[in-house]
Amino acid sequence: MEVTLPQMLFAREHRVQRQQTLLTAFPHPLISFTMNIAGPEKDSPLIRRGFQEGCRLLDAALSQNRLEVLHRELVYADTGCEGYYAVAGEASRVKALCAAIENSCPLGRLFDMDVLTPQGEQLRRNAEEADRRQCIVCGAPGRGCASRRVHTVEQLQQATRRILTEHFAAADADAAAALALRALLDEVCTTPKPGLVDRVNSGSHRDMDIFTFTASAAALAPYLRRCVEIGRQTRELPPEQTFQSLRKAGLQAEQAMFAATGGVNTHKGAIFTMGTVCGALGRLWKPEAPCRDPAAIAGACGEMTIQAMEADFAAIAAAPAPVTVGQRLYREHGLKGIRGEVAAGLPSVLQVGLPALERGLAAGKSRNDAAAITLLHLIAQVDDTNMIARGGMALAAEAKTKVRRLLDWNPLPEPEQIARLDQDFIRDRLSPGGCADLLAVALFLHDWSQMP
Repeated sequence: MEVTLPQMLFAREHRVQRQQTLLTAFPHPLISFTMNIAGPEKDSPLIRRGFQEGCRLLDAALSQNRLEVLHRELVYADTGCEGYYAVAGEASRVKALCAAIENSCPLGRLFDMDVLTPQGEQLRRNAEEADRRQCIVCGAPGRGCASRRVHTVEQLQQATRRILTEHFAAADADAAAALALRALLDEVCTTPKPGLVDRVNSGSHRDMDIFTFTASAAALAPYLRRCVEIGRQTRELPPEQTFQSLRKAGLQAEQAMFAATGGVNTHKGAIFTMGTVCGALGRLWKPEAPCRDPAAIAGACGEMTIQAMEADFAAIAAAPAPVTVGQRLYREHGLKGIRGEVAAGLPSVLQVGLPALERGLAAGKSRNDAAAITLLHLIAQVDDTNMIARGGMALAAEAKTKVRRLLDWNPLPEPEQIARLDQDFIRDRLSPGGCADLLAVALFLHDWSQMP
């Protein structure tokens, strides 16, 4: 909504009155925080997000410096966002913190954090500090461009949107990659897990342990962020083109994994599943707010992969003979494995994994125990081709039945019960690696959906 000059003048007068009222009620330094937004449109979802980021940075700085906030008031209006902080501390120190935030990153150039003394005097930057604030269009130091009106309102608006968009594109990619990495680490650390590497043993595996997994996950951190960027950069293209770019990045990630593990395959399935999920986040990303809806993210995964997966399965069906175990299972039993799961929009995550995880957490289970229980629910419902490849159809089906019976008796089994299953799976050399990948995705989508 565009605002008029009289509206802005009235808002400024009201802000001064509010400042005086707060200084009377709280005779301490007062921060008056607004956004530097050119043009008649002072409020939008993106501008509000920028303001909220400024508040987050300010809250963190005050907390880290042990400056008590006596009063915190946020106002959202057509004439712009306003924040008032009454702070118990020395005014010059508070001003230094605010100036540091304004100078900390390009986004800070859009922050106007005025500091008033208890007597109502506004503290000013010195000449050197003022020159640090560069023009958002051309980068010239100081306020010369603004005072001489060198740039048009349209140029200033475009620069403002660019600053906001670039900041949140990077911040959201960092946040998504960090949570995806955490999910991979949390999955391997979840204990006990039937047949899988955990903090107690190596499950049914003899060539890897928990440290193999942590080394692999660390090597994949740049890849996870790259997948978000690929999705964002290709979001205007057809979804299958995004997936083709993700596939190329995935091949490079596999090389990084093998280099970190000495040739051991720890995360090949996770490279595909988590990479696709991160790519979906990028495709759905908007600077005003990232998509946090698990169903929408899972749906985007299906849209990106369905064409390629159909082509892959058609090629397997037309080939003279299967080469891999996965190809044989598809030819003989129609099992599509993790590729089919992703192409279908991750139904096992949405219908089994996430609900089980949320039930466990709601029941007061720790993150570890809720994740272990979630894995059991996935094993009970998913035809895990890793288990079938290791033990055959009959043994894998028997293991699924055993897990299902336990869950029927106790939907939230205790660690001791899961540990007994672990010994059974180790004895039979079963390893539900596909379900482990789905558990990691469930952990990630849960965490991502809970972010503010």
